[in-house]
Amino acid sequence: MLLDVVNLSKRFKHVQAVKEVNMHIQQGEIIGLLGPNGAGKSTTISMISTLLKPTGGDVYFNGKSIIKDPKSIRRKLGVVPQEIALYLDLTAEENLQFFGKINGIKGKKLKSRIEEVLEWIGLAERRKDVVKKFSGGMKRRLNIGVALLHEPEIIIMDEPTVGIDPQSRNYILETVRRLNQQKGMTVLYTSHYMEEVEYLCDRIYIMDQGEVIASGTNEELKDILSSEQTITIQVERLHKSFIDALIADSALKKVDNRDKTVTVIAPKKYPFFKKITGYAEQTETSLVSVEVKAPTLEDVFLHLTGRALRD
Repeated sequence: MLLDVVNLSKRFKHVQAVKEVNMHIQQGEIIGLLGPNGAGKSTTISMISTLLKPTGGDVYFNGKSIIKDPKSIRRKLGVVPQEIALYLDLTAEENLQFFGKINGIKGKKLKSRIEEVLEWIGLAERRKDVVKKFSGGMKRRLNIGVALLHEPEIIIMDEPTVGIDPQSRNYILETVRRLNQQKGMTVLYTSHYMEEVEYLCDRIYIMDQGEVIASGTNEELKDILSSEQTITIQVERLHKSFIDALIADSALKKVDNRDKTVTVIAPKKYPFFKKITGYAEQTETSLVSVEVKAPTLEDVFLHLTGRALRD
């Protein structure tokens, strides 16, 4: 076991931000950490990376307590923060030189690492360009490059694809997979995009209100709703009365509406077509389509937390 999080807790005065969280990460795994805003993810990550001292519990890296000996993990941990942490008036190469020296890398070793990292993040040809001229995706890639310089055993990536174009996002996802498959890199990955977590992660932990409320592989989590079905309803115009009718139906587990799309979770034997068309007729709602599908990871998340991931 590379990383063991044992009964980790953090209290800020009268707020219990993290409550006895347990996580176990093996060498070479990509682990997803999901949760709505305020779930305690960032606080947990800050404690694992020794930026915050817990009020209870411990974290063990290669069997050693990082609370007692923070240095045991610091030189072997890379962190990609959610916010861009770069010097915008420096070039890509100068940023890597600066952060490399902070990590104690010098001379030929630093030059070699910069060359390799620039290739990994696809910025070798832009090495002399000032970072403030970079696109959002390029800045994100350089942010990752900084975390890779000292060849960490484990890297924490906190929403590394926020606010970037699909092409850059895909490049980052593929880079994470290559790092894992070719370098054996262990990754703790948080995201607000379910499809990223489904694509990348071997196992997933879901947090809410400071606690881990579920964990397992993608398929194991979906089995939580194995007796359910997800119904997606498209309407021409969404009437509140239609939503109210669905919410009032005790057979429906969850009702989530976004713009002109309503998603509900219902038992597999639920007579969805008869019921939904009936509610639409009663509320003078024009249906565009009704689609039934097996539960997704986002459906499981909604079921467990009662809210969509981006809320």
